[in-house]
Amino acid sequence: MRETNWAGNRTFTAERILRPRDLGEVQEAVSRAAAVKALGSRHCFNDIADCPGGVLLDLSALATEVVLDAESATVTVPAAARYGDIAVQVHAAGFALANLASLPHCTVAGTVATATHGSGRRNQSLASAVSGLELVTADGEVKTYSRHDGVVVALGALGVVTRLTLDLVPSFDLRQDVFDGLPWESVYEHFDEIQDAGYSVSLFTNWARDEVDQVWVKGPGRPGADFFGAKAADGPRHPAHAAGIPADNCTRQLGVAGPWHERIPHFRLDFTPSIGNELQTEYFVPVRHAVVAMEAMRAIGDRLAPLLLTSEIRTVAGDELWLSPFHGGDRVALHFTWLPDEGAVRALLPVMEDRLAPFDVRPHWGKLFHRAADYPKLADFRALATELDPDGKFRSPFVRRHVFGER
Repeated sequence: MRETNWAGNRTFTAERILRPRDLGEVQEAVSRAAAVKALGSRHCFNDIADCPGGVLLDLSALATEVVLDAESATVTVPAAARYGDIAVQVHAAGFALANLASLPHCTVAGTVATATHGSGRRNQSLASAVSGLELVTADGEVKTYSRHDGVVVALGALGVVTRLTLDLVPSFDLRQDVFDGLPWESVYEHFDEIQDAGYSVSLFTNWARDEVDQVWVKGPGRPGADFFGAKAADGPRHPAHAAGIPADNCTRQLGVAGPWHERIPHFRLDFTPSIGNELQTEYFVPVRHAVVAMEAMRAIGDRLAPLLLTSEIRTVAGDELWLSPFHGGDRVALHFTWLPDEGAVRALLPVMEDRLAPFDVRPHWGKLFHRAADYPKLADFRALATELDPDGKFRSPFVRRHVFGER
């Protein structure tokens, strides 16, 4: 088998990929396998989705209906459903998901398992919308959970998720305004105000220039022509506009209002997302450390910039999910979209993490990082994983290293 992840920097080492068509086939595959892992959209940049010598389960052919319950304001979806597809159905029924990630192309289960997120001071990660899920455990048994903080962000370590129930809110419209040239002094002095200026706010930089390249404000109203010293963009922008990337695959800008699912993501579902051939890293620090963490990255900006397509700064609201990077409080996300030079990127990661270490830094589970973080509920998660999977069927090398601390 020679299958790769989205970026092409990882070749899966599993022995084979199975594509079950119903729940019974999932149960059979899991119960028979010595090592097994579910495979999502492959938008991961490390070995979190791999299962060396074992079986990968591609659930895209699994026959499961989307069930929207208007009375409870929830939608139950198959694990392999893409957010972009679900959003269209949800919107047509008059509802919305409270948040979406930058890319609507990713599967719900994979996004949730790694606490992938969007932006917004009051918006939690996508995993926080999960009110229930269906899980096939190591012996092939089907278990259902309702609002259990330990089983949502699980890195595939507890079993194979086959269905999820997501909380909904009433549908809403947003506009998207982009501003060029935000002075760093304004970022430091007005960071909270900037992040409160929209439903979702993102800053794009290469850390070496004297000003932030762009600010994207997604909100219900016009934020003004002069945004803390930045000027309204004179046309559509790609996050990597400074690198000469056209905005063709980006969601509509220039203040034109539209439905939530066509404005919250940065990229359109019907186009190749982001750059395509890229690598990614992301670190999270508590909001109270936002300015000093940004200063720490600017101090090494001359080392970061040559490898960067762009870097994004945004905020995410806290939650209580055991392995969520946002467990315990609101965090600032420092995201790095790299050129495809993994050796050079990996050499920088320890330097970046040392700079951010004083600020209680946590990495994104699905992206490139050097050291994992400690979590207050990590011991509880290990105990749950051992209870559900006593023989370690789902304990991949990634899980052994970063969750169980094995070498």
